[in-house]
Amino acid sequence: MFTGIVTAIGTITKREERGDLRLTIAAPLDPERINIGASIACSGVCLTVVERGGSAGDAWFTVDVSGETVSCTRPGMWEEGSRINIEPSLRLGDELGGHIVTGHVDSVGEVVLSEAAGDSTRVAIRARAALAPYIAAKGSITVDGTSLTVNDVRDRPDGSCDFTLNIIPHTAEVTTLGALTPGDSVNLEIDVLARYLKRMQSLAG
Repeated sequence: MFTGIVTAIGTITKREERGDLRLTIAAPLDPERINIGASIACSGVCLTVVERGGSAGDAWFTVDVSGETVSCTRPGMWEEGSRINIEPSLRLGDELGGHIVTGHVDSVGEVVLSEAAGDSTRVAIRARAALAPYIAAKGSITVDGTSLTVNDVRDRPDGSCDFTLNIIPHTAEVTTLGALTPGDSVNLEIDVLARYLKRMQSLAG
């Protein structure tokens, strides 16, 4: 379980095709706090640490990424040199600063707008029709592993929707979201509460 509060930006330094994909990711973490077998969110994807090393502030860890995971996540994110939002799994007693995040990507969205809004950046993302019913104004959504609040939602004739977010300067600095431009793809995970409410609604109907 995660909260969507990114703690570091990592960089994929090594990629190996071994049936599944094996990646080594460098990040400014303490390797002593990265346990073998622990879960870590990589731009919203829950992965298992199989190796780790380095020193405090200059750590690395290795994960295996299945073909299924690659097919469900944004294109190009698993290439060498890619920057990844990192969040270790929630520990008992940690502050729940964002919202409950499972680390399971529901869909890939497309950035359709990025413009200045005061000191912040207003970003609009297009979500596929299957995801649109779960997205609501003032609700939570996870974008590339980052917990954000939806400002507004505009439905489209084909069933898809465009939703807007406000990226404050701090979020832009400590995550990869500050570099988003129109045409970019992002991993999306809907709020787990929205998932259950949609299921209850379907049963009630």
